[in-house]
Amino acid sequence: MTLDVGFLGYRFMGKAHANALARMPMFFPDAPATNRAVLVGRDEAAVSDAAQRFGFDRTATDWQDVVDEVDIFYNLGPNHVHAEPTIAALEADTHVMCEKPLAPDIETARRMHDAARENEAIAATGFNYRYVPALQLAKRLVENGELGEIYRFKGRCLQDWLNDPDAPWNWRCDASVAGTGVVGDVGSHTIDLARWLIGDIDRLSGSLTTQITERPDPDGDGTREVTTDDEYSALVEFECGAEGVLEGSRIATGRKADNSVEIYGSEGALKFSLRRLNELQVKGPEDRGYQQILVTDPDDPYVDAWWPPGHSIGWEHTFVHENYEFLTCIEQGTPYRPNFQDGVDVQQVVETIQESDEHGKWLSLDK
Repeated sequence: MTLDVGFLGYRFMGKAHANALARMPMFFPDAPATNRAVLVGRDEAAVSDAAQRFGFDRTATDWQDVVDEVDIFYNLGPNHVHAEPTIAALEADTHVMCEKPLAPDIETARRMHDAARENEAIAATGFNYRYVPALQLAKRLVENGELGEIYRFKGRCLQDWLNDPDAPWNWRCDASVAGTGVVGDVGSHTIDLARWLIGDIDRLSGSLTTQITERPDPDGDGTREVTTDDEYSALVEFECGAEGVLEGSRIATGRKADNSVEIYGSEGALKFSLRRLNELQVKGPEDRGYQQILVTDPDDPYVDAWWPPGHSIGWEHTFVHENYEFLTCIEQGTPYRPNFQDGVDVQQVVETIQESDEHGKWLSLDK
């Protein structure tokens, strides 16, 4: 059986997922077969060009013409267009992969989750960093108790793509479209990794900052106000008793997608950075310092599908792994994680950080 796939969106995430579907059969021969059936976008000329490059059969300019005609709908558009097409697809029993953050706000995220619960289709939230082999190994070490009792988690995602005040305003600067700034954009990745690796967050104290409050209008007509945060930080306490620090920025000068985690336990510790994606730094109880593990051996997560030991893989391969697991769950009729409940839980943390910043105090998460 071949699964017909429809994409809404053809830029950054559209390219990443299309590349994953194209590469998957070569390296994961047991993966379900897919056909890139239709690519959706408002600009007919641009979407036609993208469809040709990405290998789609046809194009459409209205998602309503697509959601009940394909087996899987990928919602890769801006945050404010996640809800309506996704809910319509689920109501048509079409499986959905929706990019993070699940929605601009918690109420919308919950409506999307309700639609997923009320229908039989699988609903996935796009947290691709769970599928980095080194982080899969980190998860294994934590679950196997090799770090002992977990005391502390530190996660950050620092970027500098908007540190220039003269960089033009874009939709991520608009709260009515994006919902949040950095805390929802890259912070959602850090929050998801924290929950996946350590467990649920019990309470937190958060802070948001908008350092650059206006930017040049992309149409060349003056400036436009920035209504989203460009930096966030949070102190968190996990239900397991561990403490943590989360932070993110899009104006951190010199930082390029610096996505990293550190975990400290009673018997050991580990460190990971996306800048060294194929490595995991691990300290065991008998080690004087951290040992570098090159996560490229055939018995490491997913690595047997790629190259001989010692040969690195890249960021784009995380989407191959993600889609392989998602499509396999569809074929086998088994639950997929991260699902829409994970998306809702991450959004709850995001909004609690916002609320904590507004009120200037520690807050417990609503359960």
